[in-house]
Amino acid sequence: MADLVSRVQRANRPPYWQYTPQQARVIHAKASKVLEIAAAEVAELRDLEIPVGGGATIGARLYTGMLAPDPAPLVIFSHGGGFTVGSVRDYEAVCRMLANGIRCKVLSLDYRLAPEHRFPTAAEDVYAAWRWAFDRSAMLGIDPARVAGMGDSAGGTLTAQAALRARDDGLPLAAQVLLYPGTSAWQDTASHRAYAEGYLLDERTIQWFFNLYLRDDADRLDWRFAVLDAPEFVGLAPAFLQLAECDPLVDEGLAYGRRLEAAGVPVRLKVYEGAIHSFYNMGGALRVARQAHRDSVDYLRSVFETSKEA
Repeated sequence: MADLVSRVQRANRPPYWQYTPQQARVIHAKASKVLEIAAAEVAELRDLEIPVGGGATIGARLYTGMLAPDPAPLVIFSHGGGFTVGSVRDYEAVCRMLANGIRCKVLSLDYRLAPEHRFPTAAEDVYAAWRWAFDRSAMLGIDPARVAGMGDSAGGTLTAQAALRARDDGLPLAAQVLLYPGTSAWQDTASHRAYAEGYLLDERTIQWFFNLYLRDDADRLDWRFAVLDAPEFVGLAPAFLQLAECDPLVDEGLAYGRRLEAAGVPVRLKVYEGAIHSFYNMGGALRVARQAHRDSVDYLRSVFETSKEA
């Protein structure tokens, strides 16, 4: 990991905040392919358009894994990228791996990005897509009793807020897998200070993302952005938090895990030693990323088997 970070730093690529958001998306799309695992074949791939309200739609990609049953369990995946960059294409290999490993379907969401679409658009898009998937389970060939949400970084935040809303609306969510999510209104934890510089995701980039996504500081107090501020955690779906040790966001993830445990939510939490933010998408270079993949697959296969027996 240290060698990888050193090589990236020697390349001296300008940080995202020196570009326009549109330029940063192009750079992110290229960079995301460099360290990823190979994209495996899946049984079926479908591109979808999902209505999200107000006459708008978002794109989505539905992967059916090899040996997936019919109906199949479903993982609804929300990508990372600070609410500003990223797309389903950048997480193609990861979603294929999950679909095959879990023997399920994966619905990867292309929610709308900032600054063209500021808060709470991404949060609303993701939850509208969740409701759409539950409502159309027969058409999609999925088992509505075996649906999990999953997301990384900003996608983890979006997944966590959708899980809260799913509980409130009575959707039978089986689990939530949160990869190093942001959970706090303010970036003032010890880990934000410790890893502010030199670990690829730096303090200035985080604030650049949030300045593009949030309309004003009042949005920080909305629990759809800062899930730690949600009023109640009792009754949430079981959670697996996969965190990176050397990540500005790690303290926020730990705090969220403690909050869920205190509310009686079944929680599995793992901090990957020496890992940095976004390591999950670096499986082509990092053993720790491939271990995290196996952990996600094992957890969700166990959840779905339990749900099936219930």
